Amino acid sequence: MNGSRASTGSPAPIFACEGISLDLGGREILRDISLSVRRGEVLGIIGPNGAGKTSLFEVLSGRMAPKAGKVFFKGKDVTRLRLFERARLGIGRTYQTPVVPDELTVGETLKAARQAYRPYLTASQAEWGAQLARFRVNLRTPTALLDTLQRRKLILTCLLMRRPPVILMDEPAAGLINSEVDEFDDLIRVLSKEMNVAIVIVEHRIELLAQIADRVMVMDAGETIAHGLLDDVLNDPKVHAAYFENLDEAA
Repeated sequence: MNGSRASTGSPAPIFACEGISLDLGGREILRDISLSVRRGEVLGIIGPNGAGKTSLFEVLSGRMAPKAGKVFFKGKDVTRLRLFERARLGIGRTYQTPVVPDELTVGETLKAARQAYRPYLTASQAEWGAQLARFRVNLRTPTALLDTLQRRKLILTCLLMRRPPVILMDEPAAGLINSEVDEFDDLIRVLSKEMNVAIVIVEHRIELLAQIADRVMVMDAGETIAHGLLDDVLNDPKVHAAYFENLDEAA
């Protein structure tokens, strides 16, 4: 379903947007985008480069204000809230590039995350987040020495210790080898199905979405062109024309 209204008898979405439009530098980037996700559900977003996927995340997370439309969290309009305000409500986000503070150790980074805002968390809560993210690195390790997978796990640990009900993931498999993608696949399953986290994920790897996504939305040129089960949208002629032909041209 699109939009923020659940069908009769279905749980209401915990996170949604309606009619999102965005202009940058006089150019239309997003046009009338709507989506919703419930607790324990994974919504995948795919589309060619330049489709507007990351720009949509900028609006959903609060880094950019939309030209039109609204963003909802737990049924409340949060469109005017800034990035840090949404984060404190429980809307977590990861980025394509897993940037960590290279001048700190792992332990110092986790301490900074615990004390970023009230209520301050305990070291045991950080340990719980690390266990959930399967992040097993000595606290004295400089973050500059972490590989891509460890950096992604450190960022997730910092998010998960706050128990966010919603996480926006922007290409979490970028830079990972196949075995690492499989590990991240399993981790996302645990977060959504066992921890009941609502996840919206932008990802180019169709094989990953095939394993974890309950529904998929396809974007092209700032618009939604298909939405539904993965197999259904992949068979949509509009998706073939916009997505796979672009991939063939880029190959």
